[in-house]
Amino acid sequence: MKNYQKILIISAVIFISALAVFMIAKVLLQTFGEKQTDGYLSSKETEVQLYQANEKKEKTEALTFSLKNKEVRGTKVVFYEKEYKWENKTLIRIKIKNSTYYVEKENTITDSNKIIKETEIYVRTPAVIYYKTDDSSILASTKKGEKLTVEGYSSLKKDGTVDMYKVSYKEKQGYIYGKYVVLTQEEALLNYNEKGIYDIHQARTDKFGGGNGGSLDYYPVEKDSIKGNEMPKETRTLYINASVVEKIDDYILFAKDNNINAFVIDIKENTVPAYASPVMSELSPSNYKKAVNTFDNYKKYIKKAKDAGIYVIGRITTFKDQYYAVDHKEDAILDTRNGTQFSHNGTYWPTAFSRNVWEYNVRLAVEAVKEMDFQEIQFDYVRFPDGTGNLEKSGAMDLRNSYGEEKAVAIQNFLLYAKDELRKVGAYISADVFGESASDYVTAYGQYWPAISNVVDVISAMPYPDHFNKNEYGISSPVWTIPYTLLKTWGTNSAAKRQAEIPTPATVRTWIQAYNSIKEPYVVYDANKVSEQIKGLYESGLTGGYITWNAGSSLDKYKQIAPAFKKEYINE
Repeated sequence: MKNYQKILIISAVIFISALAVFMIAKVLLQTFGEKQTDGYLSSKETEVQLYQANEKKEKTEALTFSLKNKEVRGTKVVFYEKEYKWENKTLIRIKIKNSTYYVEKENTITDSNKIIKETEIYVRTPAVIYYKTDDSSILASTKKGEKLTVEGYSSLKKDGTVDMYKVSYKEKQGYIYGKYVVLTQEEALLNYNEKGIYDIHQARTDKFGGGNGGSLDYYPVEKDSIKGNEMPKETRTLYINASVVEKIDDYILFAKDNNINAFVIDIKENTVPAYASPVMSELSPSNYKKAVNTFDNYKKYIKKAKDAGIYVIGRITTFKDQYYAVDHKEDAILDTRNGTQFSHNGTYWPTAFSRNVWEYNVRLAVEAVKEMDFQEIQFDYVRFPDGTGNLEKSGAMDLRNSYGEEKAVAIQNFLLYAKDELRKVGAYISADVFGESASDYVTAYGQYWPAISNVVDVISAMPYPDHFNKNEYGISSPVWTIPYTLLKTWGTNSAAKRQAEIPTPATVRTWIQAYNSIKEPYVVYDANKVSEQIKGLYESGLTGGYITWNAGSSLDKYKQIAPAFKKEYINE
């Protein structure tokens, strides 16, 4: 090879190498020559729009951009100081892991406490404001459409939504769940009306004093399965009261032999508190003194059931509590005729409008989950007294309605609050309701099936055959003599229809009559009559399970009707 050819080759190699070095240096200068800052994507919305740069057509042409994907706010990024002007936007270059994007400069922040940019929010679903994020104490209750000033937040979820906002409300500061608020009042005042759902309930006006269907909230409520605490698809359940729980071994043996997989066990029955609870000691000493079992013994009984593979549900009579009303006259329904607590069927009732009563029952529920390891809490008597319409109209009763709420609103809002608190400790929530609550109206005592079922995990109606009138549902015979026909009709024409009127209905686990009828013609509820109830319910589509109601939790009675439990109704 001639010398000049070698010189050309060497020159070319040197030129290409120099060009490569120049290009690398240019890229490094662009990347590392600019100031780099660690920070976060920030926005008023949950997601931030990212852009990509388009290649230049001419050397003199400015960069242009196009939309790329979106990324949730709070994502960690590295951003650079150079600014790019495009379509009235100021963009900067960012890196997320190893990918390069562009984003509007205003959507980056270095302070993790300032990731969210909303300064005011509005209440979409009435919710409580807490004093603290880790405490169930209620600072205030909000109403639909109210404005709250944002002062901060507790944490961001993976999707960029806020778990709890720190807010100012009526010169107070506290925390509210982000899932109950939106960014505009217009959106907050909307009602959930997919498939005309809200229209159905709005048409059901206040007939009996319990409230209007249109005053309640029907937005979907998550009914997630709790990891490590999976609920049986079908719970075949015995009721066990506090006075017989010491015989838990006998009930466990019976359950194993008779296809039973769950127990409902009392935590607090009116005038029969199950165990000496520390929460009772603090908030209702009278309940504490009357406890049937010691704390430690009761805990042993529940552990035995859990160890045997039984799904354990704790029952709390909520707004029927003689002892709490004695301890807290200020929270009890008042008899204006004599200035003392109002006695309804021989007992006092704390009012469901009182947030103190809410807190007491929820703290008791949370304690039972944490200390006794209950998997689910069932709130019974989650209502106002029944049959008091005339007394209320006459002014003989003061329900202490300091919030100006309808009864059904107070009941639904209590259950929303209770559900949130129980989810924190990994437990489900269920609510007991009268069979009447499945009617197409709001009951006088504040129970309305759609409003309750849409919130709780399990709804447990009490359509005991001998509680119906003789000719209900057009049935000519005394209906409690033919429980299969009665409960299939009730399930099909009432409960199943109400379930279809909401976006997130609860599992239906129904109480069944496990005692002989209490009115003429008297009927012995043997295994066949119990089986007829279950069959009628399941054939109407209510297949979430059943609970035996026998006030005395009579094991002898349970043994008499045991053949009804051994049948497999879902597979028939």
